[in-house]
Amino acid sequence: MPTQHAPYWHKRRLPHFEGGGIPQGVTFRLADSLPCHKLAMLNEQLAHLDEAKADAERVRQINLMLDEGHGAAWLKNPAVAGIVQNAMLFFNDRRYTLHAWVIMPTHVHVLFTPAEGWTLTKILHSWKSFSAREANKVLDRTGEFWQPEYFDRAIREERGFIAAVEYIEYNPVKAGLCGNPQEWRFSSAFGV
Repeated sequence: MPTQHAPYWHKRRLPHFEGGGIPQGVTFRLADSLPCHKLAMLNEQLAHLDEAKADAERVRQINLMLDEGHGAAWLKNPAVAGIVQNAMLFFNDRRYTLHAWVIMPTHVHVLFTPAEGWTLTKILHSWKSFSAREANKVLDRTGEFWQPEYFDRAIREERGFIAAVEYIEYNPVKAGLCGNPQEWRFSSAFGV
């Protein structure tokens, strides 16, 4: 069994916070979900801002681009979305506690608290590696399925937690995919 660690930061291309038992809001996306030319234009637009403002605006703009549904949008396929949802639900209440999630056509938003001994990195690796392998079988394809990186945010206050749940569950409504969160099948709000 993994050991418990004190909260710490680590970095691949993006910084990640391993917060132990602190709830984490995470977004991970399909490998082809953001066109390179759009990311390059965004970086040019943000070059004049200081790092903190540029990072916040980059996340905001990327979330808007993700809702536009670029790329193959494999998660529109109910069988593929079901694989991802089942991967997240499988170890719920053992390796982590899921609070809210939504599977969009090109990306996933999830709010969860890691269980003692489980890191954000290990949990995301488990979800992504299993679901990529199984989705590629369903799609009869090979190759990269998920973008290697993900965005994460530690949620330290009740107000932030409530806002994160609302953002996640209303994402398909905001993107124009349904009229209310309870209609989106691959979400914690479905049928509530």
